[in-house]
Amino acid sequence: MRIGTFVLAGQYPGQSESEALQRAVRSAEVAEEAGLDAVWLAEHHFVPYGLCPSAVTLAALLLGRTRRIGVGTAISVLPTAHPVALGEQGALLHLLTGGRFTLGVGRGGPWVDLEVFGAGADAYEQGFPESLDLLLRWLGEREVGANGDRYRFREVSVVPSVCGAGPPVVVACTSPGTVRLAAERGLPMLLGMHIGDEEKAQMVGLWRTAAREAGVDGEVIATAGHVSAGVAQVADSHTEAVQTLRRTLPGWLRQGLAAHRTLDGAPRRMRDPLAYTELLCELHPVGTPQLCADRLAATAERTGISRFALVVEGSGQTGATEHNVRRLAADVVPLLPTPPGGAAAPGGPASASAGPSVAPAFSNHAAPATG
Repeated sequence: MRIGTFVLAGQYPGQSESEALQRAVRSAEVAEEAGLDAVWLAEHHFVPYGLCPSAVTLAALLLGRTRRIGVGTAISVLPTAHPVALGEQGALLHLLTGGRFTLGVGRGGPWVDLEVFGAGADAYEQGFPESLDLLLRWLGEREVGANGDRYRFREVSVVPSVCGAGPPVVVACTSPGTVRLAAERGLPMLLGMHIGDEEKAQMVGLWRTAAREAGVDGEVIATAGHVSAGVAQVADSHTEAVQTLRRTLPGWLRQGLAAHRTLDGAPRRMRDPLAYTELLCELHPVGTPQLCADRLAATAERTGISRFALVVEGSGQTGATEHNVRRLAADVVPLLPTPPGGAAAPGGPASASAGPSVAPAFSNHAAPATG
């Protein structure tokens, strides 16, 4: 299994923006120091739920501060970004870092962001496939033009060109339609922390069926590197871990979720912060090291997913977050099932001193050869 952190950069009640952002950066640095496999970066606009407005920009900063760990966006919101600009940035980071960057994209939500950035409702409701395909073409070809409903331009040269050997692309999926969209293109999924193993297993099953029906290569289907998002809080007892999150998560969720504004101005029902906290504690590795390892192993067995992006900043405090990351690497990862052949689990503490990766840290065979 490949264990990574999921950085939301949430602003907790009473915290400054600088404190929240510095905690996020430090948690990523510690993830590399501790030997974890990856750091995934969220992107949000206009809400304290997450203070990073550009996941690809923060990825560039962290790639410059690290030498081994993979860094991915989870996700870059495609309807409010130009696919060509995002493709250029992704290719640049891929080439400059020896393949340590992964480009995660998704539709985002029906928020006021679509108004502010001039995208409109159509970009969210209908335009995602066109944007995704243009992005994939940019990463897979040397010359690209467009004649779609949203993007129209003459053929231009792709510079810098990765021509099918660029950053892996993953797609955030929350609906059957998006699952099929990703599957038809052979792209792995990022599945959210709000759902449990049963629903994730169903989505993986749907993805495999849709990929086979679309004629995706069997090896691509078998080796697709889907990613499961979750929360990790490691403590000496289950009670201690749960109490840590109960003290902090509801306040952050209440403040962050309430700040969202819909595109059409209509009220939108948000999750109950306390109930959502309880759900996260029930679904994910929250508890003793052994309990955390058991829950990760169970998810992998039930879903077939072997990559994890785990929120580790649930305490809201920099020191406690750093401690949590180090315990995840030192106390939980060694308890995970050993892959065939008896090798250490990828991303475990033993790999921390191995130096820069020769192969891309995020490599997956589901990246399209030609886009």
